[in-house]
Amino acid sequence: MHARLIRISGRVQGVGFREWMVGRARQLGIAGWVRNRRDGSVEALLAGDEPSLGQMLLDCRAGPPGASVSAIEEDFAEPPEEPGFVRRPTL
Repeated sequence: MHARLIRISGRVQGVGFREWMVGRARQLGIAGWVRNRRDGSVEALLAGDEPSLGQMLLDCRAGPPGASVSAIEEDFAEPPEEPGFVRRPTL
């Protein structure tokens, strides 16, 4: 299992980005979490096989209707200990 910590910038809060990510990650079999950050970005830990991660990152570049993604920062990370994909409180 591979994992990435990503931060998505742009108009990504107030448009249902977290709920959209939860649904899409579950469809792709990705584990991890997503949360808003106080700086207006969305942060997520994504863990799964490379094809699923690649698809999720591609999907995040567009996001849900109403979103406008200006940048995605990506770093390698350790996979989460918990199974599934959840929404976390704002950091």
